[in-house]
Amino acid sequence: MSMRFRRLLVGALAAAGFLAVSCSTKPPARVAAPVPTPTPTVVRLEPTPAPTPAPARIVEDTLPSSVDEINRRGYLKDAFFELDEYAIEPAQRDALAGDATWLKAHPSVRATIEGHCDERGTAAYNMALGERRASAAREYLASLGVDTARLKTISYGKERPFATGHDEASWAQNRRGHFVVTAR
Repeated sequence: MSMRFRRLLVGALAAAGFLAVSCSTKPPARVAAPVPTPTPTVVRLEPTPAPTPAPARIVEDTLPSSVDEINRRGYLKDAFFELDEYAIEPAQRDALAGDATWLKAHPSVRATIEGHCDERGTAAYNMALGERRASAAREYLASLGVDTARLKTISYGKERPFATGHDEASWAQNRRGHFVVTAR
């Protein structure tokens, strides 16, 4: 046999074998996956806790009719500042957020934010710093959705101290933005 004939014969046999395998009508055998045995489920019945009641919302009609009484009850909390600062610190954001929530729940209430300082520094410096503190508190409330048309600012500098001591504890109480409700 010639070499050419052998190659032709091997090629023909290979093609025939390929056709025989690929044209088979019998599907390939499938191996079934093992069926897992079911694991028993344990269900524990625990009593459902009672839903927590929503916090009581102060309704406009339940506010005292007197602004003096509203101020006495202290619904609005002061914002305190560091020495020579007027930036709203993270610790004061919660107090102002509470004030914003209360003011938004009582849209007829108007307030004045008083800027106060401690006794250190000149009167002119403290008047300007007090104004920046009151304005910073007002702008922060505005960023929380409070209408600034309801809020006025005034600075008292160091002229109206809350605490009369001459130490850091007293000075810290005097560096504040103080809220006074002016109309209901």
